[in-house]
Amino acid sequence: MKQYLLSVHIDEHAAPPPEEEVQGAYGAVDKLNQELQAAGAWVFAGGLHPSSTATVVRGQGGQVITTDGPYAETKEQLGGIWIIQAADLDAALEWAARGSAACGLAVEVRPFQEN
Repeated sequence: MKQYLLSVHIDEHAAPPPEEEVQGAYGAVDKLNQELQAAGAWVFAGGLHPSSTATVVRGQGGQVITTDGPYAETKEQLGGIWIIQAADLDAALEWAARGSAACGLAVEVRPFQEN
């Protein structure tokens, strides 16, 4: 089976949703995670702290340079990920659709390169 990255993107500057919506999404994502595990598609998943907590590391000219903050200045940042295994892209897209419905955010699907 191929592995896919399902990445959740969030606008960190948007007004936060009401707490009951947030808790509902957490519950829906927990349920989806259990379904992924039961189906044998689960590899790993996790949410991320805000991009303001990021540190960018660059190896340049034999030196290591670190800077605070996100790598890219964009409206949306990476908020969390699932790494799954699926028979094909269509199956991965089905899981992504369920993930998007669960968390209420856009989910990008990308296959891992095969060795």
